[in-house]
Amino acid sequence: MIQTFPDADALMRGTAKVFVDQARRAVSTRERFSVALAGGNTPKRVYELLAGEPYCSQIDWSHVHVFWCDERCVPPDDARSNYFMTRKALLDHVPIPAGNVHRIRGEKCPAAAATDYDTVLAHHFGAEPVRFDLVLLGLGTNGHTASLFPKTPVLKERTRRAAEVYVAELDMWRVTLTVPVLNAAGVVAFLVSGPNKADILRQVIFGPRDSDRLPAQLIQPTANEIAWLVDRTAASRLPVHTERATRTTSNHTDEDRDT
Repeated sequence: MIQTFPDADALMRGTAKVFVDQARRAVSTRERFSVALAGGNTPKRVYELLAGEPYCSQIDWSHVHVFWCDERCVPPDDARSNYFMTRKALLDHVPIPAGNVHRIRGEKCPAAAATDYDTVLAHHFGAEPVRFDLVLLGLGTNGHTASLFPKTPVLKERTRRAAEVYVAELDMWRVTLTVPVLNAAGVVAFLVSGPNKADILRQVIFGPRDSDRLPAQLIQPTANEIAWLVDRTAASRLPVHTERATRTTSNHTDEDRDT
């Protein structure tokens, strides 16, 4: 599903509504909501919206469990940390129990941080498969998502739930959820904004399959739902029939987002 919003603000509000809807559905059926969050600049505004009204009071935060799709191997108070960004934008402002926040311990050595996170996942999900109710993902201009970067060995990891990866182009170690875990989620939502994402968005969705170069193509939850939530500038290079087909839906969502 591709859902196009008229501008970045409408996109962020639409994504916040997706979060609220999935949280309420999961809590009502399973009494907990397990979500894996994206880092980076694009989702920050979504988290700020969730921390305020009308969204915050619609969520039973005592039953929300927050995880991350990936993390840089830096301390938790480092400005580059996905956890740090989320804490400042969201977690410090909502009544979520400290025990419900499951960060990746990026201050450890990369392999230990990945092993630790795998243990956290195993403890949370127990005997059940690791299946997040919602995964929020971004899309890099090089086709990466989470810390699944082009031509890195982690793209082929199929046994571990979390793995360390060295990103040479950034000279940095990271820890990421692996492809099988991301694909097992109930809902995977890509959040894509801005004209600099237009070409890569078109390549990932409609271009030839080349997942070693475009790792985001690996995210294909066959039994579940994938949603591309994009603003009009990011959607500007999609096929015309796709843009027309999604525009009506996106406008409807934007109008109804606060109801």
